[in-house]
Amino acid sequence: MQTNFTPEQLADPATASSEGVIRKCVHCGFCTATCPTYVLLGDELDSPRGRIYMIKDMLENDKAPSAEVVKHVDRCLSCLSCMTTCPSGVNYMHLVDHARAYIHEHYDRPWHEKMLRSILAWVLPYPGRFRLALNAAKLGRPFAPLFVGVLRPFAAMLALAPRRLPPKASIAPSRVPDPKGRVAMLQGCAEPVLRPEFRAAAVRVLNRAGYDVVFAAGEGCCGALVHHMGREEDGLAAARRNVDAWIREVQTGGLDAIIVTASGCGTTIKDYGFMLRNDPAYAAKAEWVSGLAKDISELLIDAHLPPGDGRGLTVAYHAACSLQHGQKVTEAPKRLLAQAGYIVRTPIEAHLCCGSAGTYNILQPEIAGQLGDRKAANLARLNADVIATGNIGCAMQIAPRSGIPVVHTIELLDWATGGPIPPQMAARPHDDG
Repeated sequence: MQTNFTPEQLADPATASSEGVIRKCVHCGFCTATCPTYVLLGDELDSPRGRIYMIKDMLENDKAPSAEVVKHVDRCLSCLSCMTTCPSGVNYMHLVDHARAYIHEHYDRPWHEKMLRSILAWVLPYPGRFRLALNAAKLGRPFAPLFVGVLRPFAAMLALAPRRLPPKASIAPSRVPDPKGRVAMLQGCAEPVLRPEFRAAAVRVLNRAGYDVVFAAGEGCCGALVHHMGREEDGLAAARRNVDAWIREVQTGGLDAIIVTASGCGTTIKDYGFMLRNDPAYAAKAEWVSGLAKDISELLIDAHLPPGDGRGLTVAYHAACSLQHGQKVTEAPKRLLAQAGYIVRTPIEAHLCCGSAGTYNILQPEIAGQLGDRKAANLARLNADVIATGNIGCAMQIAPRSGIPVVHTIELLDWATGGPIPPQMAARPHDDG
């Protein structure tokens, strides 16, 4: 794609990066076939190719973002399916992230959008605030029908809040005799509030695989939630804080890996090197941290886990977009489940997003709802005993739409190798051996 940026525009590192991405696009349209919003809406402007044209025009001409452009960029899930499909290597992730930051800086959103986005940025990255907000949602739920029109996202936010929360869980660092390695586990923000059993299972399995597990002091939210809302400085601040925390841990006792159980976080942490590339104090450190980050399935696939007992159960494996498209981790989770003795099935349209996408199911509830229903229906056709995924957002999006328990892949690996039955499955009759 031909571009016409001026030398002055290209002096900005973000614009120079985006210009390189745009020039790789050859208009082939392969991305339209796998883009969830294009599949649903059939609008070229709701395809990656259409968005690239709009972003190019906005950036080249230094335009104030129009409401139309913002609408279509906002509708992008950042599922990155287009990057898996693209034959030309277009890094759409970096382009749309730049567009969101540009919109955040130059577009005056309506008051209700500003308020909702500010609330999400203030609450979701902080587990204590998030827990308080979810408890408060119980009081607000009866008033959800009053939120109509422009306030519909507030109703969606109340609907997504679980009716009961698991108790707070304090999971301590865990050491093993004669360890083969030492790993730091991302503590996360939403996951420990909504499903603390994910991290508990991960620690047990990592110990069985021979790893000491530590938690880095001072670490916080990975920054993905604010970064994908265009709040660039907030996202970079989160990245710097975490880089510092993990570097201190390396200096204390060394690290073989930074393990992530929420694949949405993993995609962002693996991009810290790019995000902080222009910061002389952090560029090298961030690149090194990105190289240490691994989804838990990436580490375990070569870790020689003990033999597992899958109890003859059939698992419907839901591949989170951030794992299959963002990190290109596709086979490891399925192989681990099969090695543990489970029968693994994958649904049709496995490449399509479930509609969670961080805050998307709050900010775009109609589209998210259609995608969630579609995904749950495809998973149900597999007639499985349980659904496994590698991301907290996917689990929370699919579970209310499914009569089948939805758990993390690591919970099933834990159960098969000697751990407890996953809580979401405990109410169903199983031979837990």
